[in-house]
Amino acid sequence: MNDPTALVTGANKGIGKHIARLLAAEGFRVHVGSRDAGRGRRAAEEIGGAARVLVLDVTDPDSIAAAARRVDRLDVLVNNAGIAPTSAPPAETGTDDFRRTYETNVFGVAAVTNAFLPALRRSPHPRIVNVSSGTGSLTWSTNPNPQFTPGSGAAAAYRSSKAALNALTVLYAQTLAEEGFKVNALAPGLRATDLNPRAAAADGDPAEAAQGAVRLALLPDDGPTGAFFSWDGTPVPW
Repeated sequence: MNDPTALVTGANKGIGKHIARLLAAEGFRVHVGSRDAGRGRRAAEEIGGAARVLVLDVTDPDSIAAAARRVDRLDVLVNNAGIAPTSAPPAETGTDDFRRTYETNVFGVAAVTNAFLPALRRSPHPRIVNVSSGTGSLTWSTNPNPQFTPGSGAAAAYRSSKAALNALTVLYAQTLAEEGFKVNALAPGLRATDLNPRAAAADGDPAEAAQGAVRLALLPDDGPTGAFFSWDGTPVPW
């Protein structure tokens, strides 16, 4: 019962599943967060070790509350669940698409984090990792950068939601610093996932991105907080 415990949201597939697998390999009891119980159960079985499904829809307050009641102590929370329903620029993005994107990528992160704070506070070394995106960096969006051509306003809902998530990361880090929390954001890079058509056509290995998340989950007590890192550990500008 003293094994370290982690929760990864959206862990039944993609980067989240790899994060859960790597944490399990590190000796964590991993809660595989999944909206669908069957898919989450299959993912937990494939991950093995002490992985177990935790039914969790980050957009549903009742689901979040029920999941939080099942977790007494938590050492690591990885807010991985995210969506990108449209790649349109802002002038071509409807408010419903903005709302839907923010419900998962921003409001869901805040709701899940707040619900699991009591469990995290029972850990001697609480860690929160928010899976963001380099496309949410305002600096990279307006200057030359290693991930995409600046000057494009595409994927406005997704990118602005990740910029908002970055702001939340800083604010949680500042608020929780005195309690020993480390709260950081990860830019995983373009990976072969079903996030959107561009990602589906990519050849980036999701497991490589997951290594970056686990690095932040295992930070020592003198490690950084309120920072933004690429998957390889290099800093990303806000």
